[in-house]
Amino acid sequence: MRLRTCSAPLLLLLLSACATMDPRAGELTAPHPRLTNLQRAALYPWTDDGQCVVREASNEWPLLAERCFHALERDRVRFRDVTKRCAVAYADAAAPAVVALCVFAAPEIVVGAVIVVGAVVVAAAIQEGIDAYQRNASRERAKLKTQPRPAEEPLTNRTPKPETSPTEDFFPVPDSNPRRPECEAIPVPRASRDDPHNECADKFPPNRYPGMDVSVGGTRFDALQVGVRVLWEIKTHQFDKYNSFVQEMEIKKELKQLRKERAIAVACGYDFVVGVSTQAHKAALLKEDRFLTIVVTGCTR
Repeated sequence: MRLRTCSAPLLLLLLSACATMDPRAGELTAPHPRLTNLQRAALYPWTDDGQCVVREASNEWPLLAERCFHALERDRVRFRDVTKRCAVAYADAAAPAVVALCVFAAPEIVVGAVIVVGAVVVAAAIQEGIDAYQRNASRERAKLKTQPRPAEEPLTNRTPKPETSPTEDFFPVPDSNPRRPECEAIPVPRASRDDPHNECADKFPPNRYPGMDVSVGGTRFDALQVGVRVLWEIKTHQFDKYNSFVQEMEIKKELKQLRKERAIAVACGYDFVVGVSTQAHKAALLKEDRFLTIVVTGCTR
C-alpha cells in the first residue's frame, strides 16, 4: 500500500474536481456521499491507516466521526469551537474530549475549527478507497459513451424510474460491520441511586449520556464512552476495607456479572471496560480473570 503527502486544501480541491465530472461533458454533479467522506477524512491523520474511516464512510459524517474518533491521531490535531455551538450544547460536560468530538463531528467543514499540525499523509486505506471510486467512475463513463442513445419514447409510454446516482449502481456499499438493531446503545434512566457511583460513571469514561445508563442487548451498562464503542461497568465500593472472606464473595459475584456483560458487549461489537476505585480491587479481579480490561478510576465515596 502506498502513502501520499500533500497539502490538505489542495488535496480536497483536486479530488473534488476529479470526482464531480458527469459522463456528459460540461455538466457537473454532486459527488457520492461516500466519496465526500473519504475526501474529508483524507485531510486528517489516522492511527489505524484509515481502516475505520473506510468501513464507516457510507454513513453520515457525524456518525463516521463518532465511530472513528478513537482512531484519529489527536496528538496532531487541535480543536477550536469557533461557532460556540458545542460549548452551548455541552455546557455541563467535564471532559474536553466531549467538545472536541462535537467540533470534529460537525456536518459542515468550519474554517479554523480543526487544525492539523504538520503535513498530512493520506492514509493508505483511504487513498485506495478514493482510487477505487475514481476507477469505477471512469469505467462507467466509458460505458455510457459507447452505448447508443435509445430513441425517445412518447412521454405517455414511459415507465417512471427511481432517481438514483449513477455511482450507486457500480459503487456498492460494503456491509463489513453489520449491527443488529438490539445492539444499538439506548440511553435509559439510572438503575443506581448511588450519587458517587453515578458521578464517576459520568465523568471518568466520560459518559456519552450523562445521568443515564445505556441498554445494549437488553443489558444495562453504566456508560458508553464518548467517541468510541466502549461500554463501561463502574465499581466504587470500598473493596479494600472488606475482610478477606467478604472480598472473596464479592469477587465471585462481580465476575458472574462482568463476564455476562462482556459477552454481550463483544457480541454487539463493543469493547468492555471495568472501572474500579483501587489497585487492590483490580488485582483481585485480574487474578481470577486475566482477560478483563480494568482501569483504576480513583473515584472515592
